[in-house]
Amino acid sequence: MSFPNESSAYRTARNALLDAEIALRRQTEAVAAMRRALPPGGEVPEDFVFERIGANFRPEQVRMSELFGDFPTILIYSYMFGPERDVPCPGCTHLLDCIEGAARHVPQRAPLYVVARSPVARLAAWAHARGWNHLELLSTAGNDYSAHYYGNTAALTPAMRAQRGYGEDENWDEPMLNVFHKDGDTIRHFWGSELVFAPEDAGQHHRGLDFADAVWGLLDTTPEGRGDTFFPKVTYGQAAS
Repeated sequence: MSFPNESSAYRTARNALLDAEIALRRQTEAVAAMRRALPPGGEVPEDFVFERIGANFRPEQVRMSELFGDFPTILIYSYMFGPERDVPCPGCTHLLDCIEGAARHVPQRAPLYVVARSPVARLAAWAHARGWNHLELLSTAGNDYSAHYYGNTAALTPAMRAQRGYGEDENWDEPMLNVFHKDGDTIRHFWGSELVFAPEDAGQHHRGLDFADAVWGLLDTTPEGRGDTFFPKVTYGQAAS
C-alpha cells in the first residue's frame, strides 16, 4: 500500500517496519500461548476477606472465593492508593482510566477487580469522582492479600530489596496485576505481572503492563514517541498532580 505523495525511501523504511510489526505480533501471540500453557500455580494461603460497597450502598465483606461468581478465573489489580496518600498514584490512575473502558467487556469472560488499602468508602468516592462506572474497587484493609501477592513491597525478598536499595522497613504500595483460577474449592495463582519486579534491563523502564495501557501504545505511534520526561498526571492544568 502507499499514501499520497510518499517517497520511495519512506515506503522502503515503512515496509521494513511493517515486517518488524508482524514479527512483534507473532511474538506477542507466542508469549500469550506460553502464558496460557503455564502449569497450575500455588494455592492461595487463605480465602482473603475484602470489603466492597454492597447493593444498599453500605460496606460489606466478601471472600475471595465469592469474587469468581460463575467464572473459573478472576483478575485483580493492586492500586497504589493507600490511606497515607492524599491522591492515588498517577501511573496507576491513568492505567485504570484506560482499563475502565475494557471493564465493560472483560467481565463477560473473567471478573475484574481493583484493590487498594484505603477504606472502601474512600475508594468508592474516588471512583465516582473519576467517572469509573465499570471498575469494581475493593478494600484490602485488614487482610494480607497485598503482602502475599506483591501489592506492596512487604512481599519483596531480602535479595530483591538489596538489589533495589530498599531499607528493611521501607514499604509502600506497588502496582501488580494478578490472575487467579478456581477449580472446585481450590483457588490457585495463575499469573502475575512480575516484569515490574524483574532485574533492571538497561535502557528499559520497569513498567509491566504496557499491553493494557493505551496511553503508551498511542504515543508510540507518533514521531515524538513517549518522550523522556512525560508521565501521566491525575489531573492537568493548575491543579495537576
